[in-house]
Amino acid sequence: MSPAEAVAVLAAGVGAGTINTIVGSGTLITFPVLLAVGLPPVTANVSNALGLVPGSVAGAIGYRSELAGQRERVLRLGTVCLIGGAAGAMLLVTLPSKAFDAIVPVLIGLALVLVVLQPRLARVVQARRDAHGGSAPAHGGPVLLLGMLLASMYGGYFGAAQGVLYLSLMGLLLDESLQRVNGLKNVLAAIVNGIAALFFIVVAHMDWAAVGLIAAGATVGGMVGARVGRRLPPAALRGLIVVVGVVAIVQLALK
Repeated sequence: MSPAEAVAVLAAGVGAGTINTIVGSGTLITFPVLLAVGLPPVTANVSNALGLVPGSVAGAIGYRSELAGQRERVLRLGTVCLIGGAAGAMLLVTLPSKAFDAIVPVLIGLALVLVVLQPRLARVVQARRDAHGGSAPAHGGPVLLLGMLLASMYGGYFGAAQGVLYLSLMGLLLDESLQRVNGLKNVLAAIVNGIAALFFIVVAHMDWAAVGLIAAGATVGGMVGARVGRRLPPAALRGLIVVVGVVAIVQLALK
């Protein structure tokens, strides 16, 4: 890797760490750059997964205030995401990439619709609960657990716009503010990327120079993203999620 290519990978790591902490989809920044500097697709994917872990951890630390009181939720959803991430990593080394190519843009599109409609849907759901004397499950119930399992399988497999899927599911099914959900998303993304990376270290070839550059950049980006993201009002954060998600759909559709 030339000095110019190393700088490009480092800068991509900063950008990915920043956008991952605020929304998600940082892989759409780093993955094309790794391909451009000559890494084979699978090596680029697994090196990217490991490199982005420190950025997710840095983002989660930056959102520690929003994580207060969510310990049990982190443990419950984190266990599901751990299983899903491991399963997705296994799928990467056993299934052709075309197995996911057609469905991923559809999933992201559905997630964006849920993000946009989340305030209205949440009011409708709450009104029905009030009418029947019920309350929201503290951890989202079985529907959220299943949704997070499937989203984490995708995250372990590739991960582009994984954060958008998480935000749409938890934003709809948890009685929490979008910022608190975003903090939770960063922890869960770190878990999925971490377990996938551990699996890849054993079974796949890593480009350790790329891993180190992305990790350094993503750590800085995670801290920057937390400072920026925590200051965004809900409407602005929701709008940014939609913009990033649309870009992800276009890039994946044209891949």
